Amino acid sequence: MQGLPAYRLHLISDQTQDISRSVYDLSPSELPAHVRSANASEKDARAAVYGAVKRVLSPRDIVVLDGLNYIKGWRYQLYCEAKNARTPSCVLQVGCTVDRARAVNERRLARQRRQLNSQNDQNSNVPQDTEERREHEEQEPIDPSEPYSPTNFDNLIFRYEEPNPMTRWDSPLYTIIWDDDTVQAHTTFSQIWDTIAGEAKKPIRPNQSTVQRDKDPGGEYLYVLERETQDIVKKILERQQGDEGYGEVKIPHDEESDLVVSLPGKKVGLPQLQRYRRAFVALNRGGIGLEAVGKLAATRLRESFVGYLNDAFERDA
Repeated sequence: MQGLPAYRLHLISDQTQDISRSVYDLSPSELPAHVRSANASEKDARAAVYGAVKRVLSPRDIVVLDGLNYIKGWRYQLYCEAKNARTPSCVLQVGCTVDRARAVNERRLARQRRQLNSQNDQNSNVPQDTEERREHEEQEPIDPSEPYSPTNFDNLIFRYEEPNPMTRWDSPLYTIIWDDDTVQAHTTFSQIWDTIAGEAKKPIRPNQSTVQRDKDPGGEYLYVLERETQDIVKKILERQQGDEGYGEVKIPHDEESDLVVSLPGKKVGLPQLQRYRRAFVALNRGGIGLEAVGKLAATRLRESFVGYLNDAFERDA
């Protein structure tokens, strides 16, 4: 159609990045909570997806990130990247009951077992599948998706953080119900298109404090990153020195508002805070494709680190 800008469409998912669903498996369950939350394979997978998104994200590109995206801190990070690239974003949630999702996963597990048994039969020179099995496979719909192990599936349900349309990083939030018909699905996707590229598309402005980052990986950026995170850790420790060892810690943000760190119902020691700080610094110092991104200034860093801490405290509670 004339008059409409030309967009390039990109689909990014675990499948397009050759990421196995086993990376989300935090078993054995007897591991301590802080060990499971530091699952290296899952964080490496998110870093790979994050880098793939950033390579193509621009006002001329529409990026469909099809994945679990079940951690609100991860959705917040993606929201910040979209905003920094001056492109609108939205969240699409598939509404499905746990029992329905479990039934789909069990069918995939059954198909995987049949394929494994077939390979074992061939390797053992056992006669080919019976007519009944071949007829069943011909009737079975093609589904190339890899199943989750039962323990992995249950753990992901427990860890799922549902999108909240009241938060800016989950808004606008659209939902497609599993049983929606074609007409309803078309209506929902029309609304999404209108938000991303249609008349409802709003101009996106990055944070006013964001400036272009130098090519030098060192310099003032790392200094500000260390300074701001250490200052927040210091304020949390000072707050816990009184009789009330927990509650809320206000962190200066801008002239109009403060950020709030919600402490858990117990004191958080310096070793734990420093572990969180080092992990945040490692994530933001340029190790996962930050070369062409605008430099995060102090207010942006404070906002991001406070969100990171709140997610960490809630996860480990």
